[in-house]
Amino acid sequence: MQSQGDQAGKQEDQVSWWFKLLTRGVGTVGGLVAMILGIVRCLTFTPLCLVGGILELFIGFTAVILEAPCCCPFLDFIDRIGKFSESRPYWQKGALYTSIAIVPVLLCFSTTTVLGSALIFGTGVLYGMMALGKKASREEMMAKATRASQDDVEMKAGLIGHEEVNLHVPDSPAK
Repeated sequence: MQSQGDQAGKQEDQVSWWFKLLTRGVGTVGGLVAMILGIVRCLTFTPLCLVGGILELFIGFTAVILEAPCCCPFLDFIDRIGKFSESRPYWQKGALYTSIAIVPVLLCFSTTTVLGSALIFGTGVLYGMMALGKKASREEMMAKATRASQDDVEMKAGLIGHEEVNLHVPDSPAK
């Protein structure tokens, strides 16, 4: 039985370095954009939009802390949070980012909340793609497709052979 650290190590090996860097970059930029647009959203008279703006500020700050802890060197506890974030599986990060990005949009549907949450949601989608893993090679996919098509033909042949049913319909009574 493998430990969680071994599984995380295997998961790390499947993802290329540029895709990890892209995901972290989108998360960092998305967090900064969400914080700026959260401040803009807070300039409102509607209570739900005010709560949505404050929540968007919090979500943006959380994304920056989790993706780029080097942006906040003045806070002592950020290093521990960054290490904890790096040890999490990709599917957990994807679920976190996609779920928290939806809440401000549900509270106040406006341009600023949608644009602020879009990059955070995109980060969650990228982490979800990383959790799915690497795509199979062309040869493996072609072999699987030919096996599937052969299995379908055999299954259809069995179904057609079993369809023959002898039904006897009695003649209608003569009047």
